[in-house]
Amino acid sequence: MTRATKTLTVFTILAAIYTILYLGFIPLSEKVQNEIIPVIPWWVLVSFGCHCLGNIGFALFTFRDCPEAYHELMTEISQAKTDLRAKGMQIN
Repeated sequence: MTRATKTLTVFTILAAIYTILYLGFIPLSEKVQNEIIPVIPWWVLVSFGCHCLGNIGFALFTFRDCPEAYHELMTEISQAKTDLRAKGMQIN
């Protein structure tokens, strides 16, 4: 199975379980049925958003600087500027 197939299968199973619980086919207490089950999709959405923001923050925090790439890029920029100046273009 591909990753997309696995993800779709898990999503379908979870959606079916939620639908069964939401429609009341499995008897639950009144408080759970009316106060907890309806807000589960929002809880999942907020949790997913927090997970995504945490991953982005961690990736930014652990991002490694590449001084070699910086110097290589600056060299290429200066070479391009000199080449363009040699061809008659004015560059600041």
